[in-house]
Amino acid sequence: MLMNATITEPLGAGTAAARRVMVERQLRPYDVTDLEVLNRFLAVPREIFLPRHLAPVAYSDLSIEAANGDRWEPAPLVLARFLQIADIRPHHKVLHIAGGEGYAAALLAGLAGEVVALESDEKLAAKARENLAKVSASVRVVTGPLAKGAPAEAPFDVILVQGAVEYGLEGLISQLKPDGRLLAFKRHDPRAGMKAVRIDLSEGRVAGERPVFDAAAPVLEEFAKPAAFVL
Repeated sequence: MLMNATITEPLGAGTAAARRVMVERQLRPYDVTDLEVLNRFLAVPREIFLPRHLAPVAYSDLSIEAANGDRWEPAPLVLARFLQIADIRPHHKVLHIAGGEGYAAALLAGLAGEVVALESDEKLAAKARENLAKVSASVRVVTGPLAKGAPAEAPFDVILVQGAVEYGLEGLISQLKPDGRLLAFKRHDPRAGMKAVRIDLSEGRVAGERPVFDAAAPVLEEFAKPAAFVL
């Protein structure tokens, strides 16, 4: 039996049944077992955070790429596994990077004690604020270069990067607490597959990086390796 959802959202009342089907048929059968995470997917109406023409597929198992190319709305199953592996607790402060129009940040708002969402695109940030207000999600949306993180808001217990990275995580890792963790989608070699990874700190130093599941995501421009110069 799932716990009661924590948001009552009139705008999403008509899709409550679709959210329950999504949880029961997509998330639970594929190793998403954290009740708090499942409840957030029951509570937050995903269609509010998508372009209106995509509302009919809001609860499908599809990933959605934004028009600008490197923003990405993961399939619900991918996002749910990502959040579960992050192991977010009510006392945590979380930085969410490149979340587009705010869906993942809204989910995080019911898991963490404090959520900061960083966007480099002013229009996306404005849209995220608008959408988050619709579901009364307590999230502070800030703008700035993604790779620089949010130093004025640091330190963070958890940093989540919603997109793929190839390099350039040092600045973000420096904004974690001594026992913090960072999750992203990473590809070390263009010929290799992409995986969600979790990087853990111990006493302020990187203690390990482990792949947690396969997933494809567009590489965020600020974290893309420059093309090699060829004579």
